Amino acid sequence: MGGKIKYITYMVHNLLKHTRLILISGIIFALLAFVISFIFPKYYSAESQVLIISRSASGVDPYTQSKAAERVGENLAQVMGTTDFYNKVSEAQSANFNRERWTTMNDRTRRKEWARDVNAEVVYGTGLLRVTVFSNTPDDTIALSEAVTDTLMTRGWEYVGGDVSIKTVNSPLLSQLPARPNFIINTILGFALGGLFAGWWVVTYKRGVFGRL
Repeated sequence: MGGKIKYITYMVHNLLKHTRLILISGIIFALLAFVISFIFPKYYSAESQVLIISRSASGVDPYTQSKAAERVGENLAQVMGTTDFYNKVSEAQSANFNRERWTTMNDRTRRKEWARDVNAEVVYGTGLLRVTVFSNTPDDTIALSEAVTDTLMTRGWEYVGGDVSIKTVNSPLLSQLPARPNFIINTILGFALGGLFAGWWVVTYKRGVFGRL
């Protein structure tokens, strides 16, 4: 037991002794992660919210209606990533987003990219559905978001029946910076990875793998 405590104390002492090395390594990795992020295509995001109103029969309590709206929202969130919903958005006359981005893809790739770039999640307890879309220019991101929410309002009932009403309560809000890749998160992860790598190197080196103790 005493040997383990001594060994742990020894490792902590070494890590503290080489704090500067660990910080420098973290900074280098953070800079590398930041620079590499510029290589990948940049996508902006736009977030909007729609309210799902369940038109249940009279006598149903508000809690049950809220749960019914949440269930509808869950179904819609799954449906929005499908080819059928993509076709409905593309066919909408009011949709003015860049369709060429999708028409040049094969069916498999388009389905994967559409599900990645158009998604939604239920805000539980509110009946709200948060819709987030991604595109490579600010204008196209807004246009795509408007097309998706308009399709939800006008044709969303086809997926859940005619006993619901869908209304936009928050118009698309564009991200100020590209949302993908996330430069801030990537930089933080790069710093953490660099620090962990340097810490591992220090501990391993002092254990004699790369040199004598």
